[in-house]
Amino acid sequence: MKKLESEMTVLLVDDDDVVWECLSRSIQKQGASISVVAAVDGIEALEILRGLHQSKRISNPFVVLLDLNMPRMSGFEFLQEVRSDPELASIMIFVFTTSNEDKDRARAYQDNVAGYILKSSVEPQFSKLARLLDAYQKAVIPPEFPSRRIPS
Repeated sequence: MKKLESEMTVLLVDDDDVVWECLSRSIQKQGASISVVAAVDGIEALEILRGLHQSKRISNPFVVLLDLNMPRMSGFEFLQEVRSDPELASIMIFVFTTSNEDKDRARAYQDNVAGYILKSSVEPQFSKLARLLDAYQKAVIPPEFPSRRIPS
C-alpha cells in the first residue's frame, strides 16, 4: 500500500499475531489510510519508537495500541519506560487488552493512556476499533500533515 501524506500509523504492541491480522483486515475493509506496524513486545516497540529497529519504522502521525500481558516486557513496564523518556513521554497510547480488572484500568490511566479498550477475538470488535481509528485520524490529522520518521 502506498503511504499517503496524511496516513496514520498504528504501532500495535501485542504478542498475538492473530490480533495484528484481524486489526489489519478490519482497517483495510474500513478503507482507512492507516498502516499497522507490529511489535511482539515492549522491547521491540521501544526499538521501533527510538528508530533503532533493523527493519521496522513508523512515521508521524502515529498512535500506539498496547497489550498489557506480553513476554519480556509487560505493557505496564513499557508504559513506565515511555513516560520516563522525554523524547517519547507525550506519545498517544491506547491500552488494547483482555484484562477487565479495575486495578489494571486504574494503573493504565495513572500512566496517562488515552483510552482503555477491551479486546476479544470477535470480528465486529476489530471493525469498531478500525472505525474509531479512522475517525480519530480524520479528527486530529489535517490532510496536509507532513509525514516524517520518528525520532526527529
